[in-house]
Amino acid sequence: MTGVCSPPFAHAARDLAQLLLRPLPGRWRHTIGVARAAGEVAHLLDGEDPDVLIAAAWLHDIGYGPTIAETGFHPLDGARYLDRLRWPARIGALVAHHSGATYLASALGLGVAVDAYPREVTALSDALTYADQTTGPDGHRISLDDRLSEALARHGSSSAYAAARARREPHLRALVRRVEARLSRAGTAPE
Repeated sequence: MTGVCSPPFAHAARDLAQLLLRPLPGRWRHTIGVARAAGEVAHLLDGEDPDVLIAAAWLHDIGYGPTIAETGFHPLDGARYLDRLRWPARIGALVAHHSGATYLASALGLGVAVDAYPREVTALSDALTYADQTTGPDGHRISLDDRLSEALARHGSSSAYAAARARREPHLRALVRRVEARLSRAGTAPE
């Protein structure tokens, strides 16, 4: 998996994610795909450390791990776990806010808890969400439309995911457009 991890945080992040997601092989396949996709867009970071992006990609779904799930909202559970392990605060915040989590948190009544983590809007945070939202459950690349449809089918029409969709989807579409525009300018647009 060339380009998926680089020292120092990414290796440790991969190992931690693998440990926590071992009971969830589908979630692990998705995580591998997200880390790979993050590596493919890391050149867009405008001088930011790609290791932070790759580490956050490996860790973005650790909150699904059955040994650390507390609230049932994986971005928050993952971020809190990283806090307890004293990971860099920025990585925990990226996990807490990945893929428009703030919209889902509000629908679940967890908005205040997620908002305790600083939310950044940078090329790096965009790249993390882009990697997640263009990777399907099996770890393969997928369009945003297909990803949104798959997630709605998985969560159900009466879920918090469905309730947050009207506010979250425009955010995700704008973010994907930003990343795709950066890829186009860099001459590396997806096929």
